[in-house]
Amino acid sequence: MTLPEASSQSPDEMVNFTLLSPAAAPILAPRLGNLAVAGRTAIPTPNYIPLTSRGAVPHIAHDVMRDQTAIGSLFIGLEDFIEKQANTGPLRKGSPPIYNVPTAPHESALRKFISVPEEFLLILGPRRVPSIVCPPNNTPNSISVLTSVGFRQLEAGEYVEAVRKLRPDIVVGLADLAQGQTPGSKRRVKMADRTHAFTSHATEQLYGQTVPEGSRSKSAYFAPVLPLENTQQSLYLADLEHDLRPHISGLALHESASLSILPEKLGNLPRLLFSDPATPHDILRQVSLGADIFTIPFLGATSDAGIALDFTFPAPSTAETAASESRPLAFDLWSSSFKVDTASLSGSCECYTCKNHHRAYIHHLLSTKEMLAWTLLQIHNHHTIDKFFSAIRASIERGTFDTDADMFHRVYAPDLPEKTGQGPRLRGHQLPAAGPHQTRRFPRVYGRLDDAAEKFAESESSIATPDTGADGLEAHGFAQKTT
Repeated sequence: MTLPEASSQSPDEMVNFTLLSPAAAPILAPRLGNLAVAGRTAIPTPNYIPLTSRGAVPHIAHDVMRDQTAIGSLFIGLEDFIEKQANTGPLRKGSPPIYNVPTAPHESALRKFISVPEEFLLILGPRRVPSIVCPPNNTPNSISVLTSVGFRQLEAGEYVEAVRKLRPDIVVGLADLAQGQTPGSKRRVKMADRTHAFTSHATEQLYGQTVPEGSRSKSAYFAPVLPLENTQQSLYLADLEHDLRPHISGLALHESASLSILPEKLGNLPRLLFSDPATPHDILRQVSLGADIFTIPFLGATSDAGIALDFTFPAPSTAETAASESRPLAFDLWSSSFKVDTASLSGSCECYTCKNHHRAYIHHLLSTKEMLAWTLLQIHNHHTIDKFFSAIRASIERGTFDTDADMFHRVYAPDLPEKTGQGPRLRGHQLPAAGPHQTRRFPRVYGRLDDAAEKFAESESSIATPDTGADGLEAHGFAQKTT
């Protein structure tokens, strides 16, 4: 199934977001909705968007994702594909390979390049989630990104052109964020002005009156809302509410506090939240404030750490009276206590991992550094989050969300377990630089043969040969002379 040709559609018509209950929800309240894009799997909200690395959910192959998970949408960071350009060198000339994918007029180059089904909903952002802090050198025309070969600037015009070429279903607009630092008053003014300019430029270039009707982008635009106070971005929010409103299909918020400053006229737009919740408790708090769609970095982080999520919503009714201590949200399978534990990861779980494998087996896989361990954990943890959000939606529909959330807070521990074991080998974009002369993060596993040859060539006496006498063999430990 493909997206129909709809060049006459406005961005607001490309995404159909319907509020189900309550239909006229106030700004700070949980709400049910349905996010639909033509030809794609609809997303009931509240819900989450699985995160990717170079277009793939870490540890899960495409066939496993299709057969053993309920994943139907993906968030992709453009910085994963736009490796740093160089003036010289045959391997770095020209445009990145993702821009050279041959496509028909109705096809998405992004979809073809990462090879996902037509029904998957694809959301493109400038940076991956979670992102590594880049040097604070955003400019009025660009933001700093980290590619596979280093830092570079992503210009506003380049991002617009990427949207045209890649044709994602939804695009998250550029935002001038001060990552890793607390911005001062002047920096906050720049953040608001630049983000306002980025949004105005992108919507004009993609959907403006000067763009020929047949050339207007079919990607829906989610405008960023900065992690600032209302007064610091009031002009920008007013423009979103009035002049830019016909061109935007949703909002991308970078902290949950921004939910309280949204104008009422933007209340019917879907809200995609990049707030990096640390626990399920945080997710429940943000749902109570009216967030619709989440990105959840701790989901992949727990799998990497060998931790299996183990919670249900609403909390088990027996837990409040049967346990004097809080129930753990998850358990660490690196622990030696699971060496002979043949129970499934969770007794009530129906995922592939729990149906076919037990805790002792996954503990063994982790101990032997088998990649299958992280695949099985990803399947289980994604299934747990799927059930969590499904139960949240059912609770809102019943009208018991506040009571259920309060019970969950009382029953379960406030934090996830601390990481104890060694996770999979990390890539450069997952490891923030600690300094200019930091020590090697991973020791070399294999040495160069040349190094060994030079060492052995230093002295003939250091190597035992067929001509070595008895004294030499004894010196090398190969034999012992007898009298």
